[in-house]
Amino acid sequence: MPRYYLDLYNGDGLTVDDDGQVFETRERLRREAIRILPDIVRDEIIENDHTAITVKVRDEDGHQVFEASLVVSSGWCD
Repeated sequence: MPRYYLDLYNGDGLTVDDDGQVFETRERLRREAIRILPDIVRDEIIENDHTAITVKVRDEDGHQVFEASLVVSSGWCD
C-alpha cells in the first residue's frame, strides 16, 4: 500500500509530514485529510479571528495528490 504525507499550511507557515501514513484506499486518505482539519482549527481559532488551515497530501514520489482547506472567521458585530 502506498504511503502519503499530509503537510499542514497555516498562518505560521508549513509543517512537513516526514513520516507519512499508509491508507488502504484514496477515499480513506481523503477522509483523514478532511477529518484532521477541525482539530487543528479548534486549537488555533482561540488566538485569532481568522484562521485558514490547508492539508496538502503528497504521494511517495512527492507529487501533490489531494488538498483540503478549512477557513474560520470570527468578529464582533457591534
